[in-house]
Amino acid sequence: MPSPGETLETLTTVVSNALTLINQLEVVVSGISSQGTNTPASTGVQQSPTNGSLDALSLAHDSAILIRAHATKISLLIINEPFTPTAITKVVRELIAGPLPALVASSQECTAERYTRVIHKDLAWRVARVLKELRDLLSQIPKDGKILKDAKKNASAGAAGGKGSIAATGLLWAACDDLMAFCKRGFSGNLVYKVDQLRETLKDVMEELKEWGEETGDDEDEDDDEESDDGVAQVANDLASTSISANASTQAMLDDLMNSESYIPRDDPDKIRERLESCLRRLRLTSLLYQAAAKRRLKPLPHTPPTSDSNVPARLDEVLALMKGIPERFGNLAMAFYELDPVEIDRLMDQCFFDAFAASELLVKPWNGQKDEFTDWALKFQVEIKKS
Repeated sequence: MPSPGETLETLTTVVSNALTLINQLEVVVSGISSQGTNTPASTGVQQSPTNGSLDALSLAHDSAILIRAHATKISLLIINEPFTPTAITKVVRELIAGPLPALVASSQECTAERYTRVIHKDLAWRVARVLKELRDLLSQIPKDGKILKDAKKNASAGAAGGKGSIAATGLLWAACDDLMAFCKRGFSGNLVYKVDQLRETLKDVMEELKEWGEETGDDEDEDDDEESDDGVAQVANDLASTSISANASTQAMLDDLMNSESYIPRDDPDKIRERLESCLRRLRLTSLLYQAAAKRRLKPLPHTPPTSDSNVPARLDEVLALMKGIPERFGNLAMAFYELDPVEIDRLMDQCFFDAFAASELLVKPWNGQKDEFTDWALKFQVEIKKS
């Protein structure tokens, strides 16, 4: 039977090896997340060719469950008497042998060609977060053969000497839970979730612009504004409402912009209000496009991605790239309004609504076939978005 000193030495070696492996895996995942590459790397498991048959999201989900469970065991073992190096060594070895390399393998299997660049990078980012928090927890394992003292156990995440083991465990749990929720949404669910988030950002911009326009207290154009919304109402007729939490960073940016002291002059020589009403009408239409796209084009997609020979992911990447850039353009357009710059307003409005038209054009045809109910809706949208 090994002596206490030997078991502690074994634990130290195993933990050191685990930390080294995590560092290596973080490099692999970082390359996937930042550059979108799927370069094969040693993950500690032998992978046979899957030909796209493996569900990367299911693999990531199951790996996260196991990592969370093993981390909970480690967290309890390092704060409760008696300190048992053999038990901790066993759990760490199990992590190295199974769920840890499988987690990274899932991010490699989640190729952009099959899952889209959006899901590909979002999964890699979440896997990297789990790896970081796991590394932080394993670094807390004592090397002196004694359980952690209260200071090292209970320190908060923002403590000067670093967070304690309980805080580290909580952060790892949160990372695993976020990854599991992401994986449960599946292929179509994550695309819908992404577009709904972008739509909420558009709605934020629209509300801020509307409030800014009302700062002058001039209500003379209210009836005209309601009349101009007739086309929007017609296009929106068959859509169901959706509610998703707002984008906090965009909200903060818009709040800063709203602190500006600029208002539309009462005489309005540059016709800023006229431009604002046109912008708001078409911004509402663009928001409806996002809602309709999520309902009619993304929700019908399968929970698992299409086969590797499908052209759907490439089509999705093209339209999602446009839909991701449009809210940022509208943010810049809002700034042009706050600065009362008619030339920049016209330039950015043209860009915004050209992109919205282009996105609708990419969505006109269903994934299979030439026409469906949404096709007619998208054509109506295109007519309305062209109106000034």
